[in-house]
Parts: sequence; C-alpha cells; structure tokens
Amino acid sequence: MTAQHFLNGVDRISEVSGKAFAWLILVLTIVVCVEVFKRYILNAPTAWIFDLNSMLYGTLFMMCGAYTLSKGGHVRGDFLYSSMRPRTQAGLDLALYFLFFIPGILALVYSGWGFAKLSWLIDEHSNVTANGPPVYHFKAVIPIAGALVMIQGAAEIVRCIVCLKTGEWPERERDVEEIDVVGEQLAHSEFIDEESRNQAVSQAADIEKAAHQRGMGDDTGRGGKP
Repeated sequence: MTAQHFLNGVDRISEVSGKAFAWLILVLTIVVCVEVFKRYILNAPTAWIFDLNSMLYGTLFMMCGAYTLSKGGHVRGDFLYSSMRPRTQAGLDLALYFLFFIPGILALVYSGWGFAKLSWLIDEHSNVTANGPPVYHFKAVIPIAGALVMIQGAAEIVRCIVCLKTGEWPERERDVEEIDVVGEQLAHSEFIDEESRNQAVSQAADIEKAAHQRGMGDDTGRGGKP
C-alpha cells in the first residue's frame, strides 16, 4: 500500500463518518421547530428538550472533527503559515502534532472512555429535570470521536512526512466548496477558456455586489446612512 492509498483510505473513513453525522443538523432543526410550536402555540413545552438539543449538537460537533481535519478545515493562523514553503509548513505541523495534538487527543480518548464506562455502569440520566433523558450513549461518543480524530491525525502526520521528502503536499480528495472559492479558482485556472474565466469573474463580482447592497440596505433600515 502506497502512502497516497493510505491517506485516501483514512480520508474516506473520516468523510463517511462526518457526512453521516452531518444529517444530525436536520434532526436538530426539526426538533427545535417542533418544540417552538409546542411551547408557543400549544403551551406544552418539553422539560428535557434542552438536554436533547445539547446532545444532538454535541454529537454533530464531535463526530465531524475528523472530517474537518481531513479537509484541512480547522482554524489555523495563516498570517505567517501561508507564506512558508511546503517543507517549512510540514515541519511546523509535524512538531505541533507531536507536541500538542497527540497528547491532547490521547487524553481525550482516555478520559472519555472512563466517563463513558462509568455512565453506562450507573445508567446515568440527565439531572437537569426530574425525568431527564439518558446520557450514557452521548458520553460514548467522546472516545469514539477522539479515536476517529486520532486516526485522521496519523494520516496528517504521514502527509507531513511525505511533504518533507518531496517538497509538495499530497493531494486531498475534492469536496464541496463555497461559491466565492470556486469562482476564484476558476478565475486563476490555466485549463479553461477565456470566456469561462470571464464568466466566473463576473459571477463572483455580482455576488459580492449583491452582498454589499444587502448590507447597505440593512444599515439604512436600522437608521444608518445609505
């Protein structure tokens, strides 16, 4: 198995798990809408709904961590990093992975396993309300999410090593991108014709202009000057 095959395999695991749990945002939206209807229209609020919302969002947040890492989407300080050569970036990333990432994620998995094990043993339920929902299944997400992030972190370490050897970052599988990012890439691409490039630039400019006009309209509506 080549390094690229290993990277693609790990990335695919992170992508499948991340996109599967991303559907929880739809479940969370439905739950919130139903609860708003019950609370303000039927005057029949659910006592434990806040606990359920927290567990749904927490599961979504944790289980999408590996997917975000696989796409290089976590927050980083790009002010200096983006101006570095690939080998310098890889060396810095590699040092940070060993100094902070691995110890931190190992601590997360170890502590999360302890929390989850105890929660299952005592059949833990939320104590915010008298009839709170069970939380042991939610706490089991902590070590699972940590393990997925650790696996993806191993792939990122391999990426750093490959970059140190070759001077170039290994390719990542393509994924959905924002409209302005796509427009910028098309505008600077050398593999499309001039007409398509001009069309992409025009569309990006129209989007920016519309956003600016919308923002000016909001300021006017709040009493600001147009």
